[in-house]
Amino acid sequence: MEDQINNMAEGLPKDAKEAVLMASDSLPEGTPQIRGYDFNCGVNYEALLQTYLTTGFQATSYGQAVREVNNMIDTKLSSPGGCTLLLGYTSNLISSGVRETIRYLAEHKMVDIIVTTAGGIEEDLIKCLAPTYIGDFSLRGADLRPRGINRIGNLLVPNNNYCLFEDWITPILDQMVLEQDTEGTKWTPSKMIARLGKEINHPDSVYYWAQKNNIPVYSPALTDGSIGDMLYFHSYKNPGLRLDIVEDIRRLNSSVVFAKKTGMIILGGGLVKHHICNANLMRNGADYAVYVNTAQEFDGSDAGARPDEAVSWGKIRMDANPVKVYADASLVFPLLVAQTFAQRKAEFSSREKGQD
Repeated sequence: MEDQINNMAEGLPKDAKEAVLMASDSLPEGTPQIRGYDFNCGVNYEALLQTYLTTGFQATSYGQAVREVNNMIDTKLSSPGGCTLLLGYTSNLISSGVRETIRYLAEHKMVDIIVTTAGGIEEDLIKCLAPTYIGDFSLRGADLRPRGINRIGNLLVPNNNYCLFEDWITPILDQMVLEQDTEGTKWTPSKMIARLGKEINHPDSVYYWAQKNNIPVYSPALTDGSIGDMLYFHSYKNPGLRLDIVEDIRRLNSSVVFAKKTGMIILGGGLVKHHICNANLMRNGADYAVYVNTAQEFDGSDAGARPDEAVSWGKIRMDANPVKVYADASLVFPLLVAQTFAQRKAEFSSREKGQD
């Protein structure tokens, strides 16, 4: 050992040098080089976002998502029915200010199908009746509960908002029962959501615009939220309302099966993610897919599953280029829309005028 140490003192060990300075293969010609934004060029947000593609980590995933969404839009605008766009999101995003971004897409008929949770419906309608407020993640539930204040992350919803919601929705449910019993109306969750969107009659509402633009909104677990509470209470006052989920799944799956191509934009996980992906299984996979969520795959959950897992099920096509952005959608989605749909509003408007 002492001889080895003496030899090291006399010169650099050959093995160490070869290990550190190992020769590398050349990367394929055209491989993008890492380069971020140079603020010496001033503050240019469009240029800044464009450099995300070559920044690395989730910034690069974001840049790839922009490219994938623009590919969806290109195909959609190339011909009538060129690409059916399905948008899915969890309720917390409607509770947040992402609601306004989603409303923009429905208002300008930029997506074809929406899938969300019960909370994703009711929180939009409730906001038309009373506001949601900014709070703090650290506020204690034990302090808020006696005050009748509900916390969604760092958002605050007074319980009075849900009382207003009950006052608003109860006569609508009465009318739905009447139409069911006297006119033979067969209600489904999507038909109920369209009716609620029409009744709210408020331009801030996602579902006002969805029904106005004939965008179906599917919510297979519509009873899992305040709407479910209202249906429960109403069933004691005026029983008999029936919602047919089979008609909705037939309608959703058929829309996807007969589509020329499909694109999925899914914010969050759980039910909305699987419901959209499973519909695309019926056609051997979506052509385009963008996921934005913070879930991980190590627990085997569908929420955390990467797009490649969906390929194994036939929910995304094998030749697709899907993207998952590991990020909070409240940060990413408004920026994503800014670089895609919002920049192409005139193209969407021209298409609508051409179809009139």
